[in-house]
Amino acid sequence: MRDKIKEKIYSTFANTANSLGYSEIHGRIIACLLIHDDPISLTEIARETGYSSSMISLSVDFLETVGMVKRVKKPGDRKLYLKSNGSLLDGLRKALLVRIEKNISGSLQEFDDYKKEIKNSKAKNSERLINAIEKLENEIKKMDKYIKVLSKYKLS
Repeated sequence: MRDKIKEKIYSTFANTANSLGYSEIHGRIIACLLIHDDPISLTEIARETGYSSSMISLSVDFLETVGMVKRVKKPGDRKLYLKSNGSLLDGLRKALLVRIEKNISGSLQEFDDYKKEIKNSKAKNSERLINAIEKLENEIKKMDKYIKVLSKYKLS
């Protein structure tokens, strides 16, 4: 029964990470750290989540970036340990902002590329296409400003 509940928790966090556009492994690592109050080794996390230690290690970098995980060393022990760090809600907020900002940046770069391609093609409707892209570009830029304002607010 206990293993069934633990797996349900892992699955819930994995699905949440997936719905935010991240890998399920990120959610499973967070769930594992929340279940274990004390720092836990990469090897133990791998065993509990079903992923390899190398996969866990690669995924931890992102979780550290958004402040959800902290690496810990234990005196006299060569293993690397992890523990949850900070607020789960704040970590999710940061993860969302990273994803949105990356998408905005990518879209703006694509719009520039499309405009250059259209200008070079000298198609009949090129002016209309460029105007449409510029309208989309302006909307994305407005959204970017809005996201930057929102990112300044801390959740309590």
